[in-house]
Amino acid sequence: MIFVTGGSGLVGSFLIPALVARGLKVRALYRKQIPAIAPAEAVEWVEGDLRDTLLLKSALEGVTHVFHCAGLVSYAPQDEEALLQVNVEGTAAVVDACLEQPGVRLCYVSSVAALGGGSKTQGAGTAPNAPEVLDEQSKWELGAAHGAYATSKYLAELEVWRGVSEGLWAVMVNPSVILGPADWLRSSTRLFRYAWQEHYFYTPGSINVVDVRDVIELMMRLTLNQNTAGERYILNGATLPLQEFLSQAATCFGKKPPTIEVPEWAAETIWRLEHARSLMTGARPLITKDTARAGRHPIVYKASKVQQATGHQFRPLPETIAWCCRELKMAERASHKTS
Repeated sequence: MIFVTGGSGLVGSFLIPALVARGLKVRALYRKQIPAIAPAEAVEWVEGDLRDTLLLKSALEGVTHVFHCAGLVSYAPQDEEALLQVNVEGTAAVVDACLEQPGVRLCYVSSVAALGGGSKTQGAGTAPNAPEVLDEQSKWELGAAHGAYATSKYLAELEVWRGVSEGLWAVMVNPSVILGPADWLRSSTRLFRYAWQEHYFYTPGSINVVDVRDVIELMMRLTLNQNTAGERYILNGATLPLQEFLSQAATCFGKKPPTIEVPEWAAETIWRLEHARSLMTGARPLITKDTARAGRHPIVYKASKVQQATGHQFRPLPETIAWCCRELKMAERASHKTS
């Protein structure tokens, strides 16, 4: 029996059908509504909260593998407490439940955000705007300024390492921005919606991306087929300027790509205005300090460790974009027919 958290999220919604296709029995946690991602009889759905320790203990009975995909991704100041509750306390509860099940294997979906980075100054002899290269050995700088989301994922990883020190079999994957045809009002799929809407503006900087199908394949291979535990693996398929990504997506949709670069001073002004509006109205800001500065300091995440361990080759980015655009266009046409 396989237990999955976060079944309605981007990773979970692709992982569960992949597990079912292998003929594996799946039990999955949901909160509000059972997602329509697999035949109802193929998945044993459990309703509840990730931090409910008694529920998790019961849900893990007879389970051999746990894929902990649930997590909150937010850069809004209002969600700082929720990030700690879901990402840190929720992961701690999953780890504790796993420790009570001898022999269980845990795969935790972390993020490249947990590696830190982006705050180092250029050293002597370093070319201007040279990218910072990070791998699994990169150290979290305790004195650096980290966003609430990145901090929550780092602290969540510490909970998994705690479990490993207590005898838990666990691996962690650190994907970059995951691309997949999901709800484009949520998570990274909003990048495709931005391209679809033909916005004029883009922010300078780079973006690291990975196909959700690569993420799923590697999660299953590392957890179900391999015996190496106590490791984490960066999952990153490509690094490119954000403008180039948006242009490729827009072209694939048959839309006009963004052409006007937002200068740094404008981005800094906008996030401050949005922060003030958020404090006065309670509404979530359209842009935050973290999102305004994301990609400004170029970072390249090396995925050579997972490639050496598995022999996996990441899908080419044009293939991923074409797949996402095709599926999203089909979903958009279907929604118009039913509305």
